[in-house]
Amino acid sequence: MPMLTGILESLYNPNMNRVVPSHPYRIVLAAALLIPALVFGQEWHRGRKYKPPPPTCKITVTVTKAFDGKPIQNAAVVFHPIDKKGKDEGGMELKTDENGEATLNLIPIGDRLLLQVLATGYQTFGNDYEIKTASREIAVKMRLPARQYSIYQKHADAQVGGPKAEEKRAQAPSGLPPGTTE
Repeated sequence: MPMLTGILESLYNPNMNRVVPSHPYRIVLAAALLIPALVFGQEWHRGRKYKPPPPTCKITVTVTKAFDGKPIQNAAVVFHPIDKKGKDEGGMELKTDENGEATLNLIPIGDRLLLQVLATGYQTFGNDYEIKTASREIAVKMRLPARQYSIYQKHADAQVGGPKAEEKRAQAPSGLPPGTTE
């Protein structure tokens, strides 16, 4: 650095308060020494090291009516991604289009997904899904609300004397998510 200071001082004439133009080779020499010192003297460690985002899965949810198969427009589809450590990464809500579809391409492959579908006039749907592939299509059939359960009425499938009735009620018909009945 002292050599560079000496060169710069030799370029400056104190009597004229400006750089001496009579020696252009001095300016070229100073520039040749100054530019590499500025470029290579800097540290290149800025911020964190770049880490690319994980690969994601394209999830398409199709929401239809269970009784006639027609699409439900403007149903709320709520995605709750759960990471590998079991932490909820926050909910994302999308509305279905005129074809009853909502598509999201943000859930990392290997995560678990809690899916919830809400539509006015229909039962709320919810289920868990493991995200293992680059694309996943989920078909949801929304049912009309069922009759409310009352403790003041007699029920044919009530548990009497053992767990058999409860086991029968817990078994879902084929094609339905566990824990749901018609």
